[in-house]
Amino acid sequence: MAQCAQSVQEFIQDSFVPMVAVLCSEEAERVTRRNCLSFPELLRPFCRLPSEGHLRDPNNQVVVVKGLRISVTGVNTRPPNSGEVRKVLSQAVSGCQPPEGLPANVITAGDYDLNISDRSVKASVPWYSDWKETFTQLSSSKYYTATTPWFEAYRENFLQSMPPTDHEFLNHYLACMLVVSSREAVPTEQFLKLSQEQHRIQHSGEYTHPKWFIPNTLKYYVLLHDISDGDEQRADSVYEDMKQRYGTQGCYLLKINSRTDAAGPDEQMPDPWSQYLQKTNLHSPYEETMVNNVVENNISSEVDELDSSDGVPESHPLKLDQPADSGFPGDPSESVNSADAAKKQGVVTPVAAPTTHGACLTLNDHDRIRQFVQEFTFRGLLPHIEKNIRQLNDQLVSRKGLSRSLFSATKKWFGGGKVPEKSIAELKNTAGLLYPPEAPELQIRKMADLCFLVQHYELAYSCYHTAKKDFLSDQAMLYAAGALEMAAVSAFLQSGAPRPYPAHYMETAIQTYRDVCKNMVLAERCALLSAEVLKSQAKYSDAATLLIKMTSEDSDLRSALLLEQAAHCFINMRSPMVRKFAFHMILSGHRYSKAGQKRHALRCYCQAMQVYKGKGWILAEDHINFTIGRQSFTLRQPENAVAAFRHILINDSKQTATQQNAFLREYLYVYKSVGQPPSESSLPQLPLPCLHSAQTRVFFGHERRLAQGEKQAATHVWLDHPYDREQAQLWAELEEQVVAVANRGSVPISFQPTQYCLSSHTDNLRYPLAVVEEPIFVEIVFRNPLKVPLALSDLSLLWKFTAKDFSALQGGTLGEPITNENEAATGNAAALNNIISTEVIPEFTVSPEETKVARLKLLPHKTGELHVLGVVYNLSTRDDENSASEGSQLMIVRGRQDLEIQGPRLNMTKEEKTSVTHGPDRRLDPIITPPMPLLEVFFINFPSSLLCGEIRKAWVEFVNVSAAPLAGLRVASTHPEFFTFGSAASDLTPVTPTAAEHCSAYKTMATPPSDGTVTLVSAATFGVNGNDRPTVVDIPLTGGVLGPGEALQIPLWLRGPDREGVHEIHFLFYYESVEKNAKLSHRVLRHTAFICASRSLSVKATACRSNTLPGRGKKEEREEERSGNMLVFVDVENINTSEAGVREFHIVQVSSSSRQWRLHKCINPAGDRDSKLGSRERGKLCFRATRCRTQEATSGTLEKYTFADLNLGNEQIVSSMTPCADFFFRRGPPSESRKGVAPTGLIRRQSLTPASNADDSMTSIVRKCSEVELDIIVLWKAYVVEDNKQLILEGQLHVALQTIGKEACSLSQKEDAQEMVLLKFKPDLPPPVSRPTLEQLSHLIKTCLHYPESYDHPFPQKSLCMVPVTLTLSNCSLAQVDVIIDLRHKTTSPESLEVHGSFTWLGQTQYKLQLRPQEVHRLSLQACFFQAGVYNLGTPRVFAKLAQSGTMCETSQQSAMPALIIINSV
Repeated sequence: MAQCAQSVQEFIQDSFVPMVAVLCSEEAERVTRRNCLSFPELLRPFCRLPSEGHLRDPNNQVVVVKGLRISVTGVNTRPPNSGEVRKVLSQAVSGCQPPEGLPANVITAGDYDLNISDRSVKASVPWYSDWKETFTQLSSSKYYTATTPWFEAYRENFLQSMPPTDHEFLNHYLACMLVVSSREAVPTEQFLKLSQEQHRIQHSGEYTHPKWFIPNTLKYYVLLHDISDGDEQRADSVYEDMKQRYGTQGCYLLKINSRTDAAGPDEQMPDPWSQYLQKTNLHSPYEETMVNNVVENNISSEVDELDSSDGVPESHPLKLDQPADSGFPGDPSESVNSADAAKKQGVVTPVAAPTTHGACLTLNDHDRIRQFVQEFTFRGLLPHIEKNIRQLNDQLVSRKGLSRSLFSATKKWFGGGKVPEKSIAELKNTAGLLYPPEAPELQIRKMADLCFLVQHYELAYSCYHTAKKDFLSDQAMLYAAGALEMAAVSAFLQSGAPRPYPAHYMETAIQTYRDVCKNMVLAERCALLSAEVLKSQAKYSDAATLLIKMTSEDSDLRSALLLEQAAHCFINMRSPMVRKFAFHMILSGHRYSKAGQKRHALRCYCQAMQVYKGKGWILAEDHINFTIGRQSFTLRQPENAVAAFRHILINDSKQTATQQNAFLREYLYVYKSVGQPPSESSLPQLPLPCLHSAQTRVFFGHERRLAQGEKQAATHVWLDHPYDREQAQLWAELEEQVVAVANRGSVPISFQPTQYCLSSHTDNLRYPLAVVEEPIFVEIVFRNPLKVPLALSDLSLLWKFTAKDFSALQGGTLGEPITNENEAATGNAAALNNIISTEVIPEFTVSPEETKVARLKLLPHKTGELHVLGVVYNLSTRDDENSASEGSQLMIVRGRQDLEIQGPRLNMTKEEKTSVTHGPDRRLDPIITPPMPLLEVFFINFPSSLLCGEIRKAWVEFVNVSAAPLAGLRVASTHPEFFTFGSAASDLTPVTPTAAEHCSAYKTMATPPSDGTVTLVSAATFGVNGNDRPTVVDIPLTGGVLGPGEALQIPLWLRGPDREGVHEIHFLFYYESVEKNAKLSHRVLRHTAFICASRSLSVKATACRSNTLPGRGKKEEREEERSGNMLVFVDVENINTSEAGVREFHIVQVSSSSRQWRLHKCINPAGDRDSKLGSRERGKLCFRATRCRTQEATSGTLEKYTFADLNLGNEQIVSSMTPCADFFFRRGPPSESRKGVAPTGLIRRQSLTPASNADDSMTSIVRKCSEVELDIIVLWKAYVVEDNKQLILEGQLHVALQTIGKEACSLSQKEDAQEMVLLKFKPDLPPPVSRPTLEQLSHLIKTCLHYPESYDHPFPQKSLCMVPVTLTLSNCSLAQVDVIIDLRHKTTSPESLEVHGSFTWLGQTQYKLQLRPQEVHRLSLQACFFQAGVYNLGTPRVFAKLAQSGTMCETSQQSAMPALIIINSV
C-alpha cells in the first residue's frame, strides 16, 4: 500500500473513538450560529486531547490514555442510507486529486512515482536501487506524506458512515451533553427538559437510533454563555447552582463570543474548522449541504448510474429491524428546536458561498473550548468509563459467583473444554441470531469495547477472546466475527507486542462477514484494518492478496481503490514486482472508469503505461493508449488524447484491421473535435501515414520525354532511375573532362559535378541550383503501418521562398520571406501560383501496409531561395460503402508533416570525431537561378544491336527548348571509339536521314582491283593530337549558337564494339549559355545507350621480313626494295554464330595506315580472288608491304598517316575519309600498350652510370630493327536476311602490327588474372638495366644468296664443279654492326643429308666485316660440288653485334630460307 499520513496505530485509534451525543436548546443553538457553526461543529477541532489521561482497571492498575480523540455529534443525526453513502464516498474520492501543475501520472514528493516518471529509467535494474533508497528514506522519516489521499479520504468517510449495530458497541453513545444558554429564563428547567428528552429517546423504545452504550448514560450539563450579549454574573450564579445540583464533575460553564466587533482587514484569525467542514461528514446535518460543491459532472452522472442500476436497497445493510418511516428521533412535532427539525427531515440546502467560521471567537475562546473538552473528558467521560468497566466486571463476577477478578475467572467460566474449531462452511447461517441486552455474552463484549476505547488493549483482548468462544459455541456468526476482528486488532495494539498478530482471526472474520453474513461493509472495514496492519509489518504480499480478495462486482469504486492499494503493495516489496504493479493499476483504472472516476482512471493508466512502454508489449500499449485517449478526451484534455491516439497509430500495430480502423476513426474524431481556432493558422502534425524523410528525393528539371516515332530521346536522369555510386562517379569524371576542355585544360576551383537528382546517397552539403521556370519534383515516401487503407486528398508541398535578384552584383534581397502555410491550411494552394506554382494531388490512397511514393511538383517563377518545409494533406479513412455520405466527410482532418532530414555525420576534425555532429542536408533548399538554355537530344535510326566492327549511320537532333540561346555544345563519352560525327572536310554523304536510308556509310569509288591507292592524311584533321584519343568532341553549330526553339540534325556514325556482349555506353552533352550566369556556368545532358554486339570476323595478321634485296628490275621496284619491304599475312575467320541471320561475309578491301609502311599489292595466287566466307570458314590473304617513298617525305610527313587501299572487288572504299579514318584514329590502344609495354620514347629513366645510357640507346636501336607500326584495316560486307529482306551490313576491323614475326589479332586476348601475392617490404633496388633481348639482336643483319637455280657441269670430264655465289648482307639498324660470316658450318643431321647432298665452300672460311648503318654489302663466294644433285646453299652462319656494345658477344642472325640449287651432269 502507499504511504499514509497516519501510522497504523493512529489510524486504528481514530477509527474507534468514544461517541458523545449533544442536545442543545434553541437559544444555545442561536449562540453558536453566530459563528456559522453548530455546537458539535464548534467542538470538533478541539476533540483530540493533547495531554494524557489516566484511569484504573478492575485490578486497580493505572491505564495511560494517550492522544485520545472523542467524537461529538448531534443526538438526532440521521444514519445515511446506502445511496447517500455511495454518493458521499464517490465525491470524497473525486474531490481529492493529485496536485495541479504536475503531470497526471507523477505524484507529489514522497511517493515512489518520482522514480517512475517519464524522466527516469523505467523497470530497469538501477531503477530498483534508486527506488529502494528513496522509499527507505521516506519510510524512516517521521514526516509521512500521503501519496494516495483519495484512498484515505474514502477510508475516513467510509468509517464515519458506518451506522451503529447491535453486535458491537464501539460506535454507541457513551455520554450526552445537554447544552443550555445562560440567557434562558430558567436554565435549570431547560436542563430538565433536555434530560427528559434524552431519557425518552434512549428508553422509550420508539427509536432504533441512536444507539446507547449503557443504560445509565453520562449526562453532562453545559451552560453556554455569550460574553458579548449576556450577563456574566447571572451566568456565574447559574453555574454555581448547577454545581450544587449536578456536582462539579457533571457540569461546566463555557464562555464564548468574546469578540464584540468585526475583525479588521489586517487581522488574521485562525480558522481550524475549515479543514473539518470541507470534508464530507455524514454526521453533521449542516455539512451535508457542502458535498454538492465538490461534485463534478462525471461524478453526478456516476451517482445517478449507481442509484439507478446497482439495485442496492435504500436501507443500510446493518439495520436489522428498522421500520420504514420511524426509527430515529425525527418527528418535527417532538423536536427540541428548529435545527433538530432540519436534521430530522434531512433537508439539504445549498451553501451559496464559503463563510468565515468562528468570527465571534478569539484565541481565548479557543483555549476555553479546548479546556472544556479536556475537563469533560478527564473529569466526566473517563471516570464514567472506569466506573462502568468496574460495574461490568463486578456484574460478570457476581453472576458466576466466582472470584472478583475477570482475569482469574475467565478459564473457570468457559474453560471446561475447548470448543472445537469448525470451518465456516460447516456452520449454519445464524447471522440473524440476537442476544438480549442483558445477555452475559454482550456484557463481555461491552466491557471489551470499553477497554478498547480507553486503550486498555490487554484486557480488551482477553474479553474479546472470551466473547469469541461464547459466540462460536452459540454459532452466532455475526457476533463471533466482530469479536475475532477486534481481538486481532487488540492483539496488534498491545504495547510490547506480547503475542504475534493473529492474521487468521482477520481472515476468518472477513470470510464470515462476506460469505455467512453477506455484509460487505463490515468485511471491507475488517480488510482495511488488516491491510494496514500487514503493511506495517512489511507483509505486502499478504496485504495485496487480502485486498484483491475484497474486490467484487457490487462496488466498482471500492474495487478500484483496493486494486490500486494492492498495486502499491507489489511495488513496495523487497523485490519490487513492477509488472504486477502495472497490471493491477490497469485493473484499478478500469474499475475507476466504471465508477465514473475518470481522472483517477486516467492517472492509473498513465502510471501503468510507464512500465509497459517500450517493452514490446504492443497490444497492452495499444489498449492503454486507447483508454488514455478516451479518458483524456472525456476530461477535456484534447492534447493528451491526441498524443495517446498518435502512439497507437505510429507504432507497428499487431491489432486486427477492424480494431485499427476503430482506432483511426476515434483518432480522427478526436482531432475533428479539437479543431483549430480561426486565428491560429498552424496546421496540426499528423501521425499517418509514416513519412520517411531521409528517403526523400528531389529532381531538378523537366520530366523525361518519351520517344516520338523513330526518334529516341536521350535517357538523361529521372526519378525512376536507381542511384548507382559508380555511375555517379563516372558521370562526374566525364563532366570534369569536358569542363577542363571548355576551360582550356584546367578545371575551375569552384567546379562541382552537376546533380539533377538528390537523395540520401548524394552529397547534399551545398545548396542545389534550380532554374527559374523549370519544375522541381519532390518524391516523398509514405508508409501505411496499418492494415486499413488511408485516403489522402489535396496533397501538396509547404514551402518558404525569399526572392533575390542574382543579376545584381551583391544578389540583394527583394522582399520578405513568403510561405504558403496559410493558404495550404485553408486548402487554397493555388493562391501563390504567381510566385511558385504548387501541384496538388486531389486523391492519394495508400493501401494497407503499403509503401507508396508521391511526386509533387513546384514551378518557380522568380529567382531566389526556396525551402521545402513539408507536406499538407487531408487524412481520412476510405469507406467504399459510404464514400459520399456525410458521416465519412466529417471524419476528414487537414494537417501537415514536416520534412526534417538529418545530414551526414561529420568525421573530419578531432572535435567531430569525438562527438556526434551532423552536417547540413540542403536537398530541400534549392537556389532558383536566372534562365538557362535547355537542350533536348533525339537519336534517329539508333540501333540496339550491332555486329562487332559494324559501321552504322544514324542521326542526332539537338533542340533548344528554352527561351535562351545555347553555345559551346560538346559531347564526352566513356567509349569514344564507338561513334564519330565525322570531319567537316570529308562529309560527302546525304544530309538527311531519309536520303541516307539505302546508301553506304562509306565513301566509295568504282575501281577494279589494282595496286594500293595511297593517300596522306593528317591525324589533326580527325581531331587527334599525339597518341591520345579524342574524349571530348566539339559539335559544330551554325554560327556557334543554337537559338531558342531551333533544332539541328547532324549525322552520327556508329561502330560496333570489338568485344561481343552488351555494352553500356555513356554520352555527356555539355552546353553553355550565351549570357554568363553567376550561379550556373554550364549544363549537361546525359544519355546511356545499351548496344548488344554479336560476333562477326576474327582477323589475325603477321609480318615477315622479305629476303629479297635490291637487284635487277624496274627502277620503281628497285627503289621499293632498297627502302625495304616485308610480307603481311592476313588470316580472316568467320566466327559469327548465325544468330543475327548473317549468311556470309565478303572481304571487300584491305587497307593499311601507318606513318612508315603501306600495303603495296596483294600477292595471292591469281585464281584465289574469292573473298567470300561462310560460317566458320577461314581465308588467308598475303600482301607485300613497303616503306613509304622517301621522295614523298617532307617536313610534315612524320605527322601524317599514309592510307593504302587494296580493294578485292570492283569498288574501292576511301579509307582516308569519314567514317573509316575516324574510327581508325578513335580505335583503342593496341594490346601491348594496354599491358604496359610503353613505346621507347615514353620510358625516361635517369641512370647513375654512363654505361646505362649506352645500354638504353643500344636497346632502342635494336628494337627499331624489328618494329613495324603498321595498322591493317579489313573492310567487309555481310548479307543478312531479316523479315524476308536482304540487308547489306558494312564494317571494319583493325589489326595493329607492332613487331616482325609476332601475330596480332583484331580481338584483344583476355588478360589472365594476376595471383594475389603477399606483400614483402624490401629496400628499393635500383632499376634493372635495360638490355636488348636475343630475339631483337637476331634481326640486325638481313642476308640473301644470289646464285643460278640450276647449273650444268660435265662431271665425267671435270670431277669438281665450282659455282659462284654472292652473299648479300644488309644492315637493318641505324648503327655500325660488326659481322662475322662462318662458312665452316655443315649440316650433320642424317635427315638433311638424305635430302640435300654435301658440298663445301672454297676459299676463306670466315669473314669479319663492319657495316655502316643500313649499308648493303655483297660478298663473293664459291661453292664446290662433287656430283650432281640438289644442294642447300643456306649453310653460312652470320653473327653480328653492335660496334659500340663493347664486350657483348656476337649474336647469331636469323638463318635465311633454304637456298636450293640443282647441279646437272652433262
